[in-house]
Amino acid sequence: MAQIRIDKVRKEFGAFTAVQSSTFTVEDGEFFMLLGPSGCGKTTTLRMMAGLDLPTSGQIYIDGEEVGMKPASKRDIAFVFQMFALYPHMNVGRNLSYPLLSQGMSRADANKRVHEVATILGIEDILKSSVNGLSGGDRQRVALGRAIVREPKAFLMDEPLGALDAEFRERMAEELRALHDRMGATTVYVTHDQLEAMQMGDKIVVMNHGVVEQFGIPQDIYDWPATRFVADFIGSPSMNFLEFEGMVGSGYDAVELNGSRFAVPELREGAEGALVLGVRPEHIRFSDTSDYRGMVLATEYLGTDQIVTLETHNGEAKARVSSAMPVSVGEQVGLELDARTLTVFSGETGRALRSAANEGVLGHG
Repeated sequence: MAQIRIDKVRKEFGAFTAVQSSTFTVEDGEFFMLLGPSGCGKTTTLRMMAGLDLPTSGQIYIDGEEVGMKPASKRDIAFVFQMFALYPHMNVGRNLSYPLLSQGMSRADANKRVHEVATILGIEDILKSSVNGLSGGDRQRVALGRAIVREPKAFLMDEPLGALDAEFRERMAEELRALHDRMGATTVYVTHDQLEAMQMGDKIVVMNHGVVEQFGIPQDIYDWPATRFVADFIGSPSMNFLEFEGMVGSGYDAVELNGSRFAVPELREGAEGALVLGVRPEHIRFSDTSDYRGMVLATEYLGTDQIVTLETHNGEAKARVSSAMPVSVGEQVGLELDARTLTVFSGETGRALRSAANEGVLGHG
């Protein structure tokens, strides 16, 4: 397998810039997620890794070799598409063996390798079946098998589960991650689904408008978002943003909202004017002793939890609390915010003022 390094890669299509100077590294054996909304540049980045698109500038290294201008056939990677891309006139076994036979492997060795891969994927009983009659899940297993059978340096996957329904998608996500763990393969996986990225990825790059907003492990991206975009995109419900006017500086460890003071992790960067305090719904607690108040606008029952929508002096917020807690629409409740988890954002730039996000510890792009 191989490390993949992207160094200041830029891609332009005429006057449109799809990817803006992206830099990050996929370590050998990682399951790496490229995450973001439609049009953010994630698929273009993947296609440049694969050699299907060539970068306008910058370098791409696979296993230490610069391959930015090499065609896909010279990169020893396997690409798995969303729509399977199987040969409809071939049965499952022939779909799997075709990449090996086309590279000159003997039929006996190819058949042996096909049976090994089919056993790993649990499709040995459908090797003689037509791909046209397969379920979506089996078709995706065959597409994965055709990628795995060549034993490439890396697997590049463009929303490979996007065509499956919710039940199959969740099951295949678990199978795909388990398969990765058994093989130790370097895998780069494109998705717009933040839950899928958090569930499956060792590392995540979050992209927006062609820019790498942040990269790091899922927990760090969730807990310490580098930008307001990342904080909003990751999480369900997403982070709350409480807007206020004021001034913060280096060494500050508290902010004030409507006369109530809230502790925050020490800031390493100052700002003044429009500021935003970010807090996750699960980090808002109801308290009879708090002077900071919110009025209940709505409740949403989720079994053991409920989502409570609140109107505060600093904007609307959602709190995730126990469904056993009695809450009534129109009620005024006191609110406490967990000081360990708060993030202060610049209202002007949207960047977090917390040190880790700004010093690059979490890969702020």
